Amino acid sequence: MPAEARFRRVGNELRALFILALPIMIAQLAHTAMGFVDTLMAGRVSPEDLAAVALGNSIWVPTFLLMTGVLLATTPKVAQKHGAGETAQIGPLVRQALWLGLGIGTLCALLLWNAAPVMRWMQVDPALVEPSMAYLRAVACGFPPIALYQVLRCFSDGLGHTRPSMVLGLLGLLLNIPLNYVFIYGKLGLPAMGGVGCGWATALVMLAMLLGMLYWVRRAPCYQPSGLFSHFEAPRWDEIRRLLAVGVPIGVAVFAEASIFSVIALLIGGLGATVVAGHQIALNFTSLIFMIPLSLAMAITVRVGQALGRGAPRDARFVAGVGMIMALLYACFSASGMLLLREDIARIYTPDPAVIAIAANLFFYAALFQFSDVVQVTAAGALRGYQDTRMTMIFTLFAYWGIGLPIGYALGLSDWLGEPSGPSGLWQGLIAGLSCAAVLLGIRLARSSRKQIRRRARASV
Repeated sequence: MPAEARFRRVGNELRALFILALPIMIAQLAHTAMGFVDTLMAGRVSPEDLAAVALGNSIWVPTFLLMTGVLLATTPKVAQKHGAGETAQIGPLVRQALWLGLGIGTLCALLLWNAAPVMRWMQVDPALVEPSMAYLRAVACGFPPIALYQVLRCFSDGLGHTRPSMVLGLLGLLLNIPLNYVFIYGKLGLPAMGGVGCGWATALVMLAMLLGMLYWVRRAPCYQPSGLFSHFEAPRWDEIRRLLAVGVPIGVAVFAEASIFSVIALLIGGLGATVVAGHQIALNFTSLIFMIPLSLAMAITVRVGQALGRGAPRDARFVAGVGMIMALLYACFSASGMLLLREDIARIYTPDPAVIAIAANLFFYAALFQFSDVVQVTAAGALRGYQDTRMTMIFTLFAYWGIGLPIGYALGLSDWLGEPSGPSGLWQGLIAGLSCAAVLLGIRLARSSRKQIRRRARASV
């Protein structure tokens, strides 16, 4: 292929990925902003209300990520059927995914409703258990609706329509603020609930997002050929098991990555308030900028799945390669920004010089792991498009819990390898874990793409 045509092809794919990823990025950032708003508004009431919301978040957010990861199996399956032109099969698939979402959402709600033993196991202050559980039980009421919303969002994303999640994410954020105000401070004749009111506001936003997505999917012409709402369909356990076979490894992998940061926060908790504050600043900012490669990975899942569906495994490999290049370019930008502006970024959060010094030091390590982080997340996104998720789960668990956490603990909190270095050692462990995940997932992606190409070549002989 001539160089000019090759550059044109790369440019076209970059444009297609960006068009898909931009609405997802805005939706993810809106979702992150909801948690920020809850924390800010609860903190205005009292430290106890803020603590109740923070403790509740430490339980329901990982549960939400696990549930969402399982339901993400819908996206590559819809994308492949859409790419293959098997439109009539999409409706039955999504109907079964909705049954799965309803079941998982209800199960997660029951777990949150009965999370008091977890609070006691975490040795939470008894005075905080009751308000934290009241907040959790309020949020739990929104889990079945948000699970159904996630299925419909995956359905829309798989078809290549990512705008609804952006619009509904922004509307959810805008709705969350006044609802928080009403429930926290007791307006419109309601009693003042404090931090617990954030939970009821979150649950209502989850329900509103489901209703908005239902309205969009039922009315927009682009969804009608799938016949999603053409008739009622009972659960078919064979189809649900196939969804779980792809989705459970995704959910476990997402949960493993998210929970490793929670565990590190708990380990750092004994090092003092200044250290915890510096760690939290670095973690909050890196979590925010991680939304960009995460959204790109979700777009790669769609593009890879559609390419495989139309029988073009070489195109799927090309999509994964272009996505990886795009992610690495972003990593150059984010890493450079953190290295050059690390103290300025920390000052946005706090004026305390000691906290700024700790956060700035951790931003150095955060800048280093940008490259391995974007490689592992985009490789995982591409592998979801291949529906190759079981080894992703195994590699992720091994990299984070078998490599990253032990190395971080050894360097940061023990004298096994010399003087313990505190949070710096734990973040060095993160670099090791993310780098290991990047290498393993990159190799797996290369093998999966070659396997699909060989399978297509044999089928065409």
